Formats: sequence, structure tokens, C-alpha cells
Amino acid sequence: MEKKLQISLGILRISLGFIFLWAFFDKLLGLGFSTCRNPETNIVDYFCRDAWINGGSPTFYFLKFAVRGPFAEIFRSMAGNMIVDWLFMVGLLGVGLGLMLGIFMKLSTFFGSVMLFLMYLAGFLPPQHNPLIDDHIIYIITLIVLHFSEAEKYLGLGSWWEKLKIVDKYKIFK
Repeated sequence: MEKKLQISLGILRISLGFIFLWAFFDKLLGLGFSTCRNPETNIVDYFCRDAWINGGSPTFYFLKFAVRGPFAEIFRSMAGNMIVDWLFMVGLLGVGLGLMLGIFMKLSTFFGSVMLFLMYLAGFLPPQHNPLIDDHIIYIITLIVLHFSEAEKYLGLGSWWEKLKIVDKYKIFK
């Protein structure tokens, strides 16, 4: 594969990983992007009570107030559920780290796609700017491309990672 394409895939993988990892830290600490920002004044109250570290639910407001479409009631019933919060946060952290480091790529691309598809379904009405495609679908397609292009080997630890005995023994860890 051409070196420029390899570098581009590595940058794409790291960038998408950063999106997941930043969402994790924002919800964990309340850094003011989607957590702890007053929508009326735009003032950020860092580490506010909505931050997960202070007992807030990282999924509550989205699942309670932002879901729409035919699956809305299913998602609303999950709002504030501790198991849903933990699965979501562990998913954000795991997918983010896996993509950024280039390890656990099979698991990272699979679970990242599942998370994004569930978020897509939670807001399922025709997207605002296109009848079917929104950023969640584009990210899923990107994860599929990263999975099949072996992007973990470029600007990451993937080449070293796949040589480990445990990864060689259990291919799911690749």
C-alpha cells in the first residue's frame, strides 16, 4: 500500500479514536462540550454535578429528551440506568483507546459500530440534511474501512500488538 495512504489511514484511525475518547472524558469530568454547559448562557461549569465522576448519568439527558422516532420509547426506558451508563462509558473508553493505539481493532471497530448504530436508531427520523445518511452512518462506514484496511499497523501499535502470543492465540484480540 502506498505510504501516503497508510499515513492517511493511521491519521483517520487516531482521529476517530479521539472522538470516542474525548466523549468519554467530557462525560466523565464535565468538560463543557456536551456535559456541564448551560445551553441558555453557554457558560461551562467544569466538573459539575452532571459529570459521571460526581454521580451524574452520562446517558440520561440524551435518552430522556433527545431521542425521537419509532424507537424513542425503548431508548427513553433506558435513561438513567446504571448498567447502560457503564456499558456506554466502557464502550467509549475501550473503542477510543483501541482506535488511537491500534490495538483490539476487531473489537473496537465492531463495538464502535454497534454504539453508533444504536445512537442512529435513537434519533431515527430522516436525518435533518439527508433522507438516510448522517454522521453516525459515515462513522460506521469509516470503522469498516479501518477494519479491512489494517489501519492499526500505520501510526499505531498494531504491528507489535499482533505479534503477542495471546493475540496470536485468540484472533479476536487482533
